[in-house]
Amino acid sequence: MKRESGSGAVAERWYQEQRYLYEFGWHTKGLIGITEPRRISAITLADRVASERGELCGESVGVAIRFISKCDPAQTKIKYMTEGILLREMLADPLLTQYAVIMIDEAHERSTLTDTALGLLKKIARKRPQLKIIVSSATVDAELFRDFFNLKPKGGEKDTSVILTVEGRMYPQEVFYLREPCPDYVKETVATVMKIHRTEPKGDVLAFLTGQEEVLRALDLLREHQEGRDDMQILPMYGTLPNTDQLKVFFTPPKGVRKVVLATNIAETSVTIPGIVYVIDCGFVKLKWYSADSTTDSLVVVPVSKAAAEQRAGRAGRIRSGKVYRLYTETEWEKLPEHTPPEMRRSDLCSTVLFLKALGIDNILRFTFPSAPPAKNLLACLETLYALEALDADGSLTSPVGYFLAEMAIPPMMAKMLYMAGQMGCSEEILIIIAMLQVQSVFSKPAGGQAAIRGRIAKRNFEVAEGDLITLLNVYCAFVENGRTKEFCGRNFLIYRNLKRAHEIRTQLMSTLERELNVPLLSCGGNVETICRCIVAGFFPYAAYLHHSGVYRTVRGNTELSIHPLSALYTEQQPQWVVFCELIHTTKLFMKDITVVQQSWLPEIAPHYYHKQTVRDRE
Repeated sequence: MKRESGSGAVAERWYQEQRYLYEFGWHTKGLIGITEPRRISAITLADRVASERGELCGESVGVAIRFISKCDPAQTKIKYMTEGILLREMLADPLLTQYAVIMIDEAHERSTLTDTALGLLKKIARKRPQLKIIVSSATVDAELFRDFFNLKPKGGEKDTSVILTVEGRMYPQEVFYLREPCPDYVKETVATVMKIHRTEPKGDVLAFLTGQEEVLRALDLLREHQEGRDDMQILPMYGTLPNTDQLKVFFTPPKGVRKVVLATNIAETSVTIPGIVYVIDCGFVKLKWYSADSTTDSLVVVPVSKAAAEQRAGRAGRIRSGKVYRLYTETEWEKLPEHTPPEMRRSDLCSTVLFLKALGIDNILRFTFPSAPPAKNLLACLETLYALEALDADGSLTSPVGYFLAEMAIPPMMAKMLYMAGQMGCSEEILIIIAMLQVQSVFSKPAGGQAAIRGRIAKRNFEVAEGDLITLLNVYCAFVENGRTKEFCGRNFLIYRNLKRAHEIRTQLMSTLERELNVPLLSCGGNVETICRCIVAGFFPYAAYLHHSGVYRTVRGNTELSIHPLSALYTEQQPQWVVFCELIHTTKLFMKDITVVQQSWLPEIAPHYYHKQTVRDRE
């Protein structure tokens, strides 16, 4: 099913589909499962449909996300969930026998979980032809999915999948392109905002940039252009912004004041900001990209796809006729790819491979995905899992490590770290670190002025020379010691909702460890070296050393890296050896979530992966 993007009328039509599915649910023998790519989408949709039925969520309309479930086995007819929950249910019931209908919503995002679920549903459909599968999206390549699911049953010529279109209404838009390419799209964004403000009639502006750094840079430039006038309200919007500041973009500005929102792609599909008439598209997006050579994920800035550009343009036609300013030439528009490359083709597949192995699918290279991942990425992931001792030489899951990693709903390296924590006597501390890594940044970053300075000072109070993961451990312990209050978070420029979420995740993980996996909960009593050694036991493939040239290099792949400016180690004397959890590629390749380690720990803790060798020998 292809759902057109556009106005509020489309949203209402979408909710009509939900009501239809609900009524349909009473006449089917089995559940209707609806997956969403984001937990907030699953929660809000379930609440909306439940309220229209005049009931609370958790009765006939339920929702299940990681660590939270509101479903009644006796009453629930429709179950909203994230794709990860559906995949977890396949471990216990590979044919999903309790479901009559499965709906995969927002399939155009093509996440790894989406493509894995679709590949498994195709296999299930061969065994259960009565199962109805609906793929719903705004800008999806509908023909690709139709051909993917056409099973061509024996003895029949009729296709087993069709395309249904729900038409949407949008106000007309004018699209403008640059005559010549611009050298700096942040400055061009600022210039375009000022031109709109001076020459165009009233209406709010939404400008898309790639990340927080660019948003804050554009914010400073626009404030310089304001020259003390108060006829323009400039608001940033990015993931780590405090909740109260994020909500400001939804409020109507004072009379005679134009609202200008500078946003990352969080405003592309996740939220709808009222009042937007003018959209500025910088033409770039930040995506996660996997390198099979260094076996690391990194965030890179790449040109947007046409589908993503249309999503951005759709923000301008919701309340009246709008205008879209694309900061690239029409010739460049023609060269853009039709769709963003699926995450399956550009990300680490260790979790996917583990899951498929746990389902009994041995030949991963021949598994049918909607878009097959590169073979070298799969092989690199198999090598990493072998190094983590999750797979044996035959490619089978090991016991107990492999099954433990497959059972845990966290990335494999974190799961290995947690497994080793039980043996090293620091599982309570490692649980906290893992829970803190599951949420977005816990540090509030005010947009500027004195608040930004006070926020930086507050963060320094928690930072330690051992690195970012121990810093996160300090933040959580202080949060708990001070009663887990909003007041404490406000004084220390911490994001309360993220810390509260981390506490919930820690509680759920602790319950899982005690009840199902029999891992002892032990504390090392603040022994930082034990915690750091345990971190190495999980993240040893992501080790880097300080080269004599002054930059860091990965031990495997010899890739040049730098410490991220937001790291606790950025202003410290550079340590000789570190391990990291993530890479971000902006002006350089930056390491995030860094821990300082000793060189001797690597061959000691992972002797199958490292052996002693001098830097001169390596070169």
